[in-house]
Amino acid sequence: MAVMTEQQPASPSRRTPFSEAFKQFICVDWEPYSDVMPDQLPASKAAPARRQAISAQFPGDRLVIPAGGLKVRSNDTDYRFRPHSAFAHLTGLGTDREPESVLVLEPVDTENGPSAGHEATLYFKPRAPRTDEEFYANARYGEMWVGQRESLEEMSALTGLRCAPIDDLADALAKNAESTRIRVVRDADAEVTAQVDQVRSARTSSEVETTELDEQLAVALSELRLVKDEFEIEQMQQACDRTAEGFAAVVADLPEAVRRGRGERWVEGIFGLYARHAGNAVGYDTIAASGDHANTLHWIRNDGDLRDGDLLLLDAGVELDSLYTADITRTLPVSGRFSPAQRKVYDAVLEAQDAALAAIRPGVKFSEVHKAAITVIANRLHEWGLLPVTPAVSLDPETGGHHRRWMVHGTSHHLGIDVHDCAQARLEHYREGELKEGMVITVEPGIYFKATDLLVPEELRGIGIRIEDDIVVTADGYRILSDALPREADGVEAWMADILDRKEK
Repeated sequence: MAVMTEQQPASPSRRTPFSEAFKQFICVDWEPYSDVMPDQLPASKAAPARRQAISAQFPGDRLVIPAGGLKVRSNDTDYRFRPHSAFAHLTGLGTDREPESVLVLEPVDTENGPSAGHEATLYFKPRAPRTDEEFYANARYGEMWVGQRESLEEMSALTGLRCAPIDDLADALAKNAESTRIRVVRDADAEVTAQVDQVRSARTSSEVETTELDEQLAVALSELRLVKDEFEIEQMQQACDRTAEGFAAVVADLPEAVRRGRGERWVEGIFGLYARHAGNAVGYDTIAASGDHANTLHWIRNDGDLRDGDLLLLDAGVELDSLYTADITRTLPVSGRFSPAQRKVYDAVLEAQDAALAAIRPGVKFSEVHKAAITVIANRLHEWGLLPVTPAVSLDPETGGHHRRWMVHGTSHHLGIDVHDCAQARLEHYREGELKEGMVITVEPGIYFKATDLLVPEELRGIGIRIEDDIVVTADGYRILSDALPREADGVEAWMADILDRKEK
């Protein structure tokens, strides 16, 4: 079958010849592989219920969920692999597992018909024997180059899934092609999608019909993650706790970041060290925005200096090995103390966040969280003489929106395996949907006064504030997963002072 990965360019200048003597010598006198099976991955133990839930939505259909393949970063080096989120959610495989793998949910053919469910099989590339040239000569998959890969039996032990070689996938997809409808996660692996489409040609379905089938699967897989299970919430709590530790490490090193220059990069590096050590990596590119850079919402260049008297807007999250990520923002005074102008804006943002939090409970519309926050923002902007209209007019989407000059983004998004999780969920289940127990969302209002904004009083120009916390909806309200970090201005100052005092000692 086709190789389901982006090909590296050939490098004839670096091609190494292997003599027959070497080929005989390299494969002998190694310890045998262990026959002790690895423990099942904790994340994979929660996956059967998720597979069952998606199975129930598509009785009789073959469901194909690829992990995706390796992608070239430059020449013969690849980006670090991260599996497609739907694949990770349904298998429990995270970190760099497992390029070129495909999960297939095959409808069970019994007397009860397709409603009997699906049998799950993980097709992947097992390790080659040491007598195979791949062992020593393949820089992408060889044990000498990238470490020992799992056998079929070991992968089955890790995931609890039936496993088969990836070379068997073609036959599995072609099985009963004329009578079995197939759905595939189209954006996960172009080669697998092309193979599925070729198999579909045996059916009479049009291209439009098959694309709709795949879109329905993508939506269902996205909506499957809207309500988190117990394992996911525990992972989100861990991600938030590890992220708080990373924020504390940044604060401890702020004097060094100021001293060295280009301090935004220093901050990014310190947090990245903690993220890589505590988990898989950062969950998204860290925003380390000092001074007026904080007013660029997605500032990831991180090449500016940190100066006493400025604020540092740090938006960062640790992604665990299970791929669940935190997404937290704190706006910190580099000197450890807010100026009166900075505190004025900070307190307004905190008031908006408190209002948004107060709105959270099951049955409340997701959009009400944003409405509560932005109402506070509009009122404060009006009090400060910035709005050219009343708050009511500004808050009316048909007549206003003036406040969005200073907070253009939404207040919340779903959070989980993706930092912006469940993005393909339908509007009526996301933005216009109701909050449910087990949902994890962010609450992140902000006010951004660009240094070039002539409508803003001079003493407020260049101040950008965002406060972001990660929330799980509970039966009677909410719980702040990121509460290891203070939110109030006084609490932030005291927390920073304690860290810096301990650092000096």
